[in-house]
Amino acid sequence: MTDPLKTGATIGILGGGQLGRMLSVAASRLGFKTCIFEPGEDCPASHVAHRHIAAPYDNEDALRTFAEACDVITYEFENIPTSALDILEKLRPVYPDRQALRVSQDRLVEKAFLNDLGLKTAPFAAVDDGNDISEAMAEIGLPAILKTRRFGYDGKGQVRLKDPKKAEAALADMQGAPAIYEGFVDFSHEVSVIAARNAAGDVSAFDPGQNVHEDGILRTTTIPAKLSPAQRSDAVLLAAQILNKLDYVGVMGVELFVTADGLIVNEIAPRVHNSGHWTQNGCTVDQFEQHIRAVAGWPLGDGKRHSNVVMENLIGDDMDRVPELARDGSCALHLYGKAEVKPGRKMGHVNRVTGPA
Repeated sequence: MTDPLKTGATIGILGGGQLGRMLSVAASRLGFKTCIFEPGEDCPASHVAHRHIAAPYDNEDALRTFAEACDVITYEFENIPTSALDILEKLRPVYPDRQALRVSQDRLVEKAFLNDLGLKTAPFAAVDDGNDISEAMAEIGLPAILKTRRFGYDGKGQVRLKDPKKAEAALADMQGAPAIYEGFVDFSHEVSVIAARNAAGDVSAFDPGQNVHEDGILRTTTIPAKLSPAQRSDAVLLAAQILNKLDYVGVMGVELFVTADGLIVNEIAPRVHNSGHWTQNGCTVDQFEQHIRAVAGWPLGDGKRHSNVVMENLIGDDMDRVPELARDGSCALHLYGKAEVKPGRKMGHVNRVTGPA
């Protein structure tokens, strides 16, 4: 894409969850329409998008119809089938591109990519069978985490290992899926950088946020994070290095461990990110508008924040607190319109403004 999209153009979004919903809202503020491709009929993004195509990702005719309805295509999740991309990218530009997906879809490929850039990660080894896991334990040690190489999120597809006698059972739980063995990282806290790059090569990053997880799910992100000025600068420069190497277009989330020996990259996500939701009430241009600007070929917004914020995910029965939160003048509610409350399900989030930046 060479020319910026004009208002009235349609941005296609693969995936109809809450991230697709918030991308659609941001696109509408800039005068764009959105078309959602999502197999589920009543998905959060469908409530606010201009059009929703409800079809499986292997429906080639539906994919072509989707592409022809759009001027550019992006996505809200990274596990898009390769077969779908084969069809879509021949018809319309897809941002971020396939290289970013290839790297992020496989944890082993991702770790190798980051190490090749000279960035630190946890020690790791590929695990396909019992011999591999025995060798990994001998080389890397315990404690460790065994993860599926693909399709893991919110703590799913991974198990913490402390006892070598339980390693074989943990591998069996992977049900034959290729796995990766990651050594334990001694870190004080986790932070993440939400950064954006457009096709012109401009990069803009938001301030790092400090994350707290419970049961593998992000609970809160606090801005500003506990970082020295040097650490904050290093985190932003590190994210920019990744974006530039991938010739990336769009917003990316980069999760980092803060250790006594410096910053260690945990993982990258080639999309808008849960830990960036604070930007909706802490910045003039939030991560969702920033992503739309990038894929539309518009100038990027300034990532500077005007407020300190604590973002809290509303998970499962947290929805019972909504009336109370709605009465709190410091809170901005963002609810996803999901019909059914389930344990562990993200139903919305609240941004609590704690003061000026």
